[in-house]
Amino acid sequence: MRIPPVHRIAICSAVSFAVACLSLPAATAQSTPPETPTPSPEIPGQPPGRSEPEKPVPGPVVAEAGTGIGLLRVLPNAVPGESILDAPEFDEQLPRQALVETGMGLATAKANSEAYLAQEHAIAESAPFGFAVGGDAPALPGSLAQTAVPDHAEPRTRGLEPPSTPLDKLLDLGLLKGNVHARWDEKLGPCVEPIADAETTLASISALNVLPSLQSREDELAEKVSSGTSELAADEAGALRDGLSQLAGPLEQLGGLLGGAGSSGASGSVLRVPEIMHARSNVRLVDVAEQDNKAVRSTSRFDVASIRLFAGTSQELRIDIVSQPTLTATATGDPKTSTVDYSAPVLRVSRGGEELFTLDAANPEFELPIGIPLPTSGLDSDVPLVGHSDESGVLDIGVLRLSLGELTEQRDGTAVRAGARLLDLKILPNELLGFSSALAQISFGEQFARANAPEGGVDCSTSTQPPTTTPPASGGDSPPLAKTSGAYHAVPLFWTGTALLLLGAVLVAALPRRRG
Repeated sequence: MRIPPVHRIAICSAVSFAVACLSLPAATAQSTPPETPTPSPEIPGQPPGRSEPEKPVPGPVVAEAGTGIGLLRVLPNAVPGESILDAPEFDEQLPRQALVETGMGLATAKANSEAYLAQEHAIAESAPFGFAVGGDAPALPGSLAQTAVPDHAEPRTRGLEPPSTPLDKLLDLGLLKGNVHARWDEKLGPCVEPIADAETTLASISALNVLPSLQSREDELAEKVSSGTSELAADEAGALRDGLSQLAGPLEQLGGLLGGAGSSGASGSVLRVPEIMHARSNVRLVDVAEQDNKAVRSTSRFDVASIRLFAGTSQELRIDIVSQPTLTATATGDPKTSTVDYSAPVLRVSRGGEELFTLDAANPEFELPIGIPLPTSGLDSDVPLVGHSDESGVLDIGVLRLSLGELTEQRDGTAVRAGARLLDLKILPNELLGFSSALAQISFGEQFARANAPEGGVDCSTSTQPPTTTPPASGGDSPPLAKTSGAYHAVPLFWTGTALLLLGAVLVAALPRRRG
């Protein structure tokens, strides 16, 4: 049967239109590029970044506790501050830095519910030491750390070996041991015990067996005396020259009181601690009275039995720590009930079994003069005298100042922070040596604590933690990324093909068919 041309055109058009309608959903799907998936960690097992929470998270829960066994500064406040800005006026306003600064036996515990990286919610770190030169602090290997998430049921413990540095001649550290524990549950968040705990144990320490700032200063001091610019009488100037010449060692060894850079550390150091010391920092949630929710507490504790100054010499001083210091910052979520508690230390200073004085909250500072015995004094000593009485024939060149570290406290809403030190030891020169800064400063038992809790405290009754993306299985393929070229041109290509198909159908229908 012969089909009229008009009917053939209608049939071809209907077929083409049906093909177009059936192909439209597929084309529309191809035209919408898939969303780019959240990048997965490159390292198998690496915790993912934090995703957006489904509901607001009450917070923040932020806390930190830090404890350092010792902090040594050479010429503190002697180096001008420097910034990346080319603005000398701004640089002058920055705090001045120490020439050399090093911390020994550090323990740090941190918690931060707002950390972007999941593994930074809880951090516990134990480090042998760190140092800075002129305010610049390079990173040093040899630390022990644990981070969460993932949660860790057990702590990590191992010995620490400090790397070799140019400061080795100033420090002699004994055996070091670190213990760290970081916890953070993906569902319970900070409602674990503890959140972060770090402890550093040091078997012994000897610090500052040489004063680098006094290196090769004898000739300069002798010239100053000879030129008459030292404000000394002529007879005193001559006696000082003779006194310097009879000392057992150079000025950089404080006239023989210090053992020097090549000493073993057992004697001849400004500070020596032969017993075991513990620096511990802890962050946890605690129950508080008259509050259903928990408070955030940061605690810094330092334990040491006794300290020796100028150990192994005739001027040796013994400092017994009668009461150990503990610093605690507790944030309840209410500024009225958030607290800072500090157990102030009590130190007893003696020489040869005779008590000289006691450092406590009522008497936080004491000074001992350092003097050179002159030949005219008749004193049988070839080293400077520390804590001498006002004998004639002793010329003072400086002061040994011992003081308890002052407690500093700050509050900002629900956040509290505080810092303290067990003991500050400074060797201060007088005008004769010509220094405007302390020759050396040792801060022993540095402590810091801060805590911040959400308003009303931390609710551990239900999970308030935002969900975290799940890392892919080890060895699995990551989902493909979204197409960015041809997928966006799928619609124009489809309608072009459809138009050509309709045009072909019309042409076929319009042309006359030959009979065979």
